[in-house]
Amino acid sequence: MLLYYLGDERDVLKLKGFLYIIIPMFLFSSMEIALKIAGGQFNPVELNFIRFLFGGLALSPFAILHLRKNNIKMSLGDYARCALTGFVIVVVSMTLYQLSIQVTQASVIAIILSANPIFGLIIGFIFLHEKLSRTNVFALVLTLVGLLIIINPFHLSNPAGIILGLLSSIIFGVYGVMSRVNGSKIGINGLSMTCFAFLFGALELGALMLLSHTPIAQNLPAHYSEFVNIPFFKGITLQTLPLILYISILVTGVAFGLYFVSMEEVGIVQASLIFLIKPALAPVLSLFILGEAISGRTIIGIVVILFGSLITLVGEKIAYQVIALVRRQTN
Repeated sequence: MLLYYLGDERDVLKLKGFLYIIIPMFLFSSMEIALKIAGGQFNPVELNFIRFLFGGLALSPFAILHLRKNNIKMSLGDYARCALTGFVIVVVSMTLYQLSIQVTQASVIAIILSANPIFGLIIGFIFLHEKLSRTNVFALVLTLVGLLIIINPFHLSNPAGIILGLLSSIIFGVYGVMSRVNGSKIGINGLSMTCFAFLFGALELGALMLLSHTPIAQNLPAHYSEFVNIPFFKGITLQTLPLILYISILVTGVAFGLYFVSMEEVGIVQASLIFLIKPALAPVLSLFILGEAISGRTIIGIVVILFGSLITLVGEKIAYQVIALVRRQTN
């Protein structure tokens, strides 16, 4: 009966894939807000370490089950791929991201990070020769225009935060491509690749945090104090534990895991809706929770981004319907 209403089996699979998009879309939209709140109680590098360590551990039972079910035995080379992927996302991209949240508005950084699918698609197109339809290109251009309207690069009030956020978004796009490529070469699914990348990345970041307790770090300038004597679990208390669990398990583990599962189910372009719709939700949440005002320019940018997202979602379907209608009228 369900197949009767939804069409053939492929339509049912697409619907299942889009269900994987809805949950991480809302979780990602609250990510900057939760991190902004936690940032006042944790060292930014410490918070980055905790969220990816706990997030990776939360995904590990599913990753182990996947390996056992498919009789997959990973080699040292496979673990090296995971370690490199983890270094890119945890040590580089998310550390820059966490630092950017501390120095500028959470809603602005949320919008900048939402551009990562654009960078990922461009990287995939250039290096992996992945195809992009004209509809998707047009939608991505609209999304980029919307981001530029919101950021207003010619009148930046906080260039340092914007630059850090932009670098984080670009590197996040690189990570997305690396995760798909390395996961395919190893032969594991997106959720397992996410798990191993998070765990390796957290361990690598932890090793660098140990260096902050050595005499080398003591010679850093005063304005780099957050990189000296970085604690590991100092900020975790009974009061902060619920927030940490939300950030680590839901926003980091579940959201990132489902993001890459959705890529496998519906493809990278459709999965990118998670980040393309996020700019519309994050500023609204920031307004109600953090009290960050929404400017008229931001509203215009959000409308443009949502229009681009709508084209990504239904643009090709509408185009095919128009073509079919024209053919019927001409016959």
